[in-house]
Amino acid sequence: MKKFIRIISYIKEYKAYMGLYSLFITLSILFSLFSLSMLMPFMDLIFGSDNLSGSTQLIAKASGSGIKDIVYGFLQNSIVKYGKVYALGWICFGIISAVLLKNLFLYLSYYFLAPIRNAVTRKYSKLLYTKILALPIGYFTEQRKGDILSRSSNDIAELETSIIGALEGMIKEPLNIIGILVVLFIISVKLTLFVFVLLPLAGLIVGRIGRSLKKQTNKAQIKWGEIMSQMEETLTGLRIIKAYTAEKRVKKSFFDLVDEIFLIKNKILYRRDLASPLSESLGVIILCCVLWFGGKLVINHEILSGSTFITYVALFSQIINPSKALSQAVYNVNRGTATLDRLNEVLEAPITVDEIDNPIQMQGFSESIVFENVEFQYQDTQILHSINLRIEKGKTIALVGSSGAGKSTLADLVPRFHDVSGGRLLIDGKNIKDYSLDSLRKQISIVTQEPILFNDTIAANIALGKPEATEAEIIEAAKIANAFDFIIKKEDGFATNIGDRGSKLSGGERQRLTIARAVLKNPPILILDEATSALDTESEKLVQDAINNMMQNRTSIVIAHRLSTIRHADEIIVLQKGQIVERGNHEALLAQNGYYKKLIDMQEVK
Repeated sequence: MKKFIRIISYIKEYKAYMGLYSLFITLSILFSLFSLSMLMPFMDLIFGSDNLSGSTQLIAKASGSGIKDIVYGFLQNSIVKYGKVYALGWICFGIISAVLLKNLFLYLSYYFLAPIRNAVTRKYSKLLYTKILALPIGYFTEQRKGDILSRSSNDIAELETSIIGALEGMIKEPLNIIGILVVLFIISVKLTLFVFVLLPLAGLIVGRIGRSLKKQTNKAQIKWGEIMSQMEETLTGLRIIKAYTAEKRVKKSFFDLVDEIFLIKNKILYRRDLASPLSESLGVIILCCVLWFGGKLVINHEILSGSTFITYVALFSQIINPSKALSQAVYNVNRGTATLDRLNEVLEAPITVDEIDNPIQMQGFSESIVFENVEFQYQDTQILHSINLRIEKGKTIALVGSSGAGKSTLADLVPRFHDVSGGRLLIDGKNIKDYSLDSLRKQISIVTQEPILFNDTIAANIALGKPEATEAEIIEAAKIANAFDFIIKKEDGFATNIGDRGSKLSGGERQRLTIARAVLKNPPILILDEATSALDTESEKLVQDAINNMMQNRTSIVIAHRLSTIRHADEIIVLQKGQIVERGNHEALLAQNGYYKKLIDMQEVK
């Protein structure tokens, strides 16, 4: 229930709408009760009873003394002046008017409820996306991408149909039930107290069956995440799947997941669908008990008249549908709680890279980047050990070493994709944690080994880091990256959409766009992760020349796999198992005849 209350807090801005919804649903319920209560004077009139005045008084008693006088006086005068048929016409007119007003107010209540329902899903979508952007890179190495996608799509849709759908039932149905019970108490306290003995028993039975829904729903959501993950992996790796004729294996794995969720969802539906028939059956059983007990009172001429009892039964029968809807709402809350738990796992995940209060705005880079005894640990694994390194402005530092040596992790500390676990990382003499993340990252451009592009135009991808760039600036950046010639050959030029992850371009074209993006941002610090590895020989030379030009007068950190590309670096840092084992320029490291020399020899042999 605490989680349900938390959701309510997300719709504070719609409290006026919530008030109007409550008002209109209350008016709808009152007019519904009024139309049903008019059955008493109708039946007294039809069957020639002398009890008409008593019936109208009962209606008036439930409605207030003013209405009592009006209804009672009007019907009595109509009978005296124009006869019973005339009065009957007014009774029918009153019922029709009440029903029309009931449905008008019901529509108005739904009209004001619609934005409230959608407000929560909108809020959760924004919260989840914001949190995904704020979480550190390391968080996603432990998470399936498909599971994150499932939470941001399927889980939020489930939230709308469960918790938000229950919001209506949790307001409307209790009001409906309370309104009916008030009128029933007015008609017969004794009979209604008899009903109160039976209703809690029925509620207990329905409630016990619904408690297992949360566990089953959580299993289903986890399986959906696994399905989304496999679908995403299949779409990404379809070329490899076909090349290795792995279609049967991946299909079997996918089908197994689908079969598992099929069984789980069947169990959920079995329990959910039991709510309506069970509550209806219990309602009919209680109704029959009421018919027996109330009928006995009528037969023995105790308290109730026949018309009053029939009206009582008609009103009591109206409790069945709201009771069913309320039990369904309770089921939905139980089911939706599992969805909330999954969403909150992301929303409440700790942000390990955050800003201090009133951070410094980094205006530029003027001196050096300094690693002082830097340690980095992820969970229980120590990745970097006692890193001491000084990178002067305008220098090029190359990071080399075997796979897993810590090269990328070391570079990722500079834009604060991760924070150091020990020691300090200083830029221009100030701790990197003292700078705002936005101003720090504006001083850095990154070109990764795998080109990362977005499903947008060429111009939009180049201008990602500088959205205010002019057309001339975008063109100049493309020329520096040797991308201009292939761009203008496209039918729509810079307005060409490159598809999902740049799928409409070749590998070399994609990489040149990422280099153009880095050029346009024009930062003082560059991080290059083997930026030319995806290019053919001719493009590699052109782009390497462009990169060399771009690196002039800038501080560059180059993660190198092909050692031939970093021979002219000012300093080469050799990493092994998270430690600096050698350092120096190319000639000095060769003279040491150590680990760097072995790496060079291995690549020359290849």
